[in-house]
Amino acid sequence: MPLRDGRLSHDIDPSDRSPQDACGVFGVWVPPGEASRAEVSKLAYYGLYALQHRGQESAGIAVSDGSRIVVFKDMGLVAQVFDESVLNTLRGHIAVGHCRYSTTGSPTWENAQPTFRSTGAGGLALTHNGNLINTPELAAKLPEGVLTATSDTEVLTALLATREGGPLSAAREILPVTRGAYSLVFMNESTLYAARDPEGIRPLVLGRLGERGWVVASETAGLDIVGAQFVREIEPGELIAIDADGVRSETFAEPRPKGCLFEYVYLARPDTSIAGRSVQATRVEVGRRLAREHPVEADLVIPTPESGTPAAIGYAEASGIPYGQGLVKNSYVGRTFIQPSQTIRQLGIRLKLNPLREAIEGKRLVVVDDSIVRGNTQRAIVGMLRDAGAAEVHVRISSPPVAWPCFYGIDFASRAELIAGNLSVEEIRDSIGADSLGYISLDELIASSKIAKDRLCRACFDGVYPIPVEEDARGKHLLEVTVK
Repeated sequence: MPLRDGRLSHDIDPSDRSPQDACGVFGVWVPPGEASRAEVSKLAYYGLYALQHRGQESAGIAVSDGSRIVVFKDMGLVAQVFDESVLNTLRGHIAVGHCRYSTTGSPTWENAQPTFRSTGAGGLALTHNGNLINTPELAAKLPEGVLTATSDTEVLTALLATREGGPLSAAREILPVTRGAYSLVFMNESTLYAARDPEGIRPLVLGRLGERGWVVASETAGLDIVGAQFVREIEPGELIAIDADGVRSETFAEPRPKGCLFEYVYLARPDTSIAGRSVQATRVEVGRRLAREHPVEADLVIPTPESGTPAAIGYAEASGIPYGQGLVKNSYVGRTFIQPSQTIRQLGIRLKLNPLREAIEGKRLVVVDDSIVRGNTQRAIVGMLRDAGAAEVHVRISSPPVAWPCFYGIDFASRAELIAGNLSVEEIRDSIGADSLGYISLDELIASSKIAKDRLCRACFDGVYPIPVEEDARGKHLLEVTVK
């Protein structure tokens, strides 16, 4: 039986799916007693709506009215989980929200976030974007039988909730021994907290809402949608607390910045800025550099919508080859409640993309996409374009070959499943059936981001992991043998 919320669009072809980020997190604090206090759940809803691309398996919001915390979460997209009547019951002046894609723990209701724990003084609701790499070590600090879910977030919540002295004191104790990627937004009845791992692998930003309100979100797009003004990024190794006294900040670990380079390639929305650099501008610049690195004689540059569009614009600009639309995307394939039959699976990509024959027939095409994971999607696209009459199909990729798995919050396949982990570029070209194939080089991608190489995590491209990961700490289902 399919889940009641339907199947993800990549489940149409389970043998090939785009990279999935761990989650989107959002938090809002407004002064208690103001007219806007009943609206924080709606602010969280819209914030999560803006961050939906970061996780589509489940969604949840927790709200505090100053005396108690109420949590509502379920499997599904934000718009499927919440409606007006539900949001109207979530009344208060603090809210945290989460949209999830699982990287540790199965996609089940128990693993949906926010996670909640009772404490000696009340409650704690926590949301997490990223992936911890010492989860078994952290879980060993808890009494047997304490865990009720199988995510790394559940372990972290339990540790913070069972320590003496409240969330701030607990965070000072637990976060310095927590390893991996974590951008956290959590709260008790009176205070909103946010923290970012010392490497700052996943993004997290702070915004001002009106005169006295505050917002924390995974991306600046989450601030924009609720009318919050960007203040700054939460720094690597920083812990902040927001309450009636304002914003208080402290450093719990020495910062060692290693922001995720793949955020610029694919994960973040194009209307987001990271480290002061527009994601859209970066992707267009990557396209320009890609055209200079891998020129080709062609008649038309087309993107794989939507992820390839900015780089295709840049490629066309730098090459002088006209930009056009050659593939039409079905905007409504987000989730389907109907199990695809084998016939539909064989059609594969046509559920999401269809070629414009009149635009591409007889043309030499440059097809720009953001990445190749297993190769099935590109193989299907090249085949569709040839069937529609394309004379030549030249594939250009706006990231280097993805040859290594990610352990910090992106659900990449294992190295054995990654096509670039096993084949050369020429072998990949032959596998997908393209006339030529060119990837942007790592140096040119880094130059496009305008961030120093030593301040970026590039592990999926070069295998250099900023935080070493033990073999027994790898895997999505680490805790499921111990939690029944």
